[in-house]
Amino acid sequence: MTNTYESPLNTRYASEEMQYIFSPDKKFSTWRRLWIALAESERELGLPITEEQINEMKQHVNDINYDAAKKREKEVRHDVMSHVYAFGLQCPSAKPIIHLGATSCYVGDNTDIIIMTEALQLIKKKLVNLINELSCFADKYKALPTLAFTHFQPAQPTTVGKRATLWIMELLMDLDELEHRLDNTMLLGCKGTTGTQASFLELFEGDYEKCRELDRKIAEKMGFKKCFPVSGQTYPRKLDTLVLNVLSSIAQSAYKFSNDIRLLQHMKQIEEPFEKSQIGSSAMAYKRNPMRCERIGSLARYVIIDALNPAITASTQWFERTLDDSANKRISVPEAFLAVDAILNLYINVIDGLVVYDKVIRKQFMEEIPFMATENIMMDAVKKGGDRQELHELIRKYSMEAGQKVKAEGKPNNLTELIAGDPAFGLTADEINSIMKPENFVGCAPLQTEDFLKENVKPMLDKYRSLLGLSVEINV
Repeated sequence: MTNTYESPLNTRYASEEMQYIFSPDKKFSTWRRLWIALAESERELGLPITEEQINEMKQHVNDINYDAAKKREKEVRHDVMSHVYAFGLQCPSAKPIIHLGATSCYVGDNTDIIIMTEALQLIKKKLVNLINELSCFADKYKALPTLAFTHFQPAQPTTVGKRATLWIMELLMDLDELEHRLDNTMLLGCKGTTGTQASFLELFEGDYEKCRELDRKIAEKMGFKKCFPVSGQTYPRKLDTLVLNVLSSIAQSAYKFSNDIRLLQHMKQIEEPFEKSQIGSSAMAYKRNPMRCERIGSLARYVIIDALNPAITASTQWFERTLDDSANKRISVPEAFLAVDAILNLYINVIDGLVVYDKVIRKQFMEEIPFMATENIMMDAVKKGGDRQELHELIRKYSMEAGQKVKAEGKPNNLTELIAGDPAFGLTADEINSIMKPENFVGCAPLQTEDFLKENVKPMLDKYRSLLGLSVEINV
């Protein structure tokens, strides 16, 4: 145990891979890569920077002298200039040209975009694997009838697999939004203190085309197609809003799934994984609480609320730049990614180990199906010569009577016995029972599931086949 606060997102929930993306090593090594890209681009555009200076910088991308930077920041109260200073200590010949013409946001903002992009790519990988796991589950149970619910009241039946397609559909929508965000990602580039590139226009002796080319070269060197065409000192803070909206959307989908599983586990139809030595309750030893799904919901709620942070930040920026975004961004953006990373790990883990109790599902189905089968029973009785209006009234009467026995007396549903005992229907108990086969009441659910998996899910999985095969680990 230590005597300082540690974020549970690191110690309990998020993967090491996502933690690294938002680590100091990743951040500050990216700053150095950006300084190298800037120096290389300026050299290619004619500034007096030597290959030796650039090579010297490349030799110290990852061996960051944190102590020197930390000591310097205590003196100057400026993180970027502290790291410029520390980098210069390691690169004495390159020291004069490190950060040449740039402002702090050149490394800070471009790094934020690079990191968010890599984090989105990891989220995408996990989303694709999650959808793959869910599609296998949906296909396996596409024909297993189950009660459907509207208002959490028993309604026209569906299948277990068809219900899973509803979860997949939302995740496909999330993936579309994520892909759109990745496809439209731009670097800030090198825009200067107010976005006018004035310092670079001076460096390039008034050559505007070289200022434009500088942005293009930096983007290419850092793996991006383009930079924002215009900006103030920072990239538009709306980008953070758009990114966190994607994460919030994923959290919403996961929350919906986790609530469904919690309700199904309460009904003993489906359970999340429960390990052999797992303890469900410190007091009630018999309990098997849906703790993974509860954790999904808990983290998802945090992400949904956290997405308000960049929205408020973006709407309150002043002119070409202000600094009331910085402290908030350092917390709200990384934590949203770490939380969604944890949510997807949990979601994949739950789906991979879901236990389906088909006999309980059928038992509960058969307890309710007499009420839902009344229309079919009435139609068959009419075919045998019954009066539709008379039969409708009798069914209404018997349904109320059976419902009263179930709810007020706790007795089994005897609706089919009441109908079979009335000669007005002309149907035997066996004939009525043959009508009440569960598969007769699920409509197109099995076929809808097949078509959806074939036409909507498979093409996406084929497209991202190289991303499949991910294994996740739940820490606690």
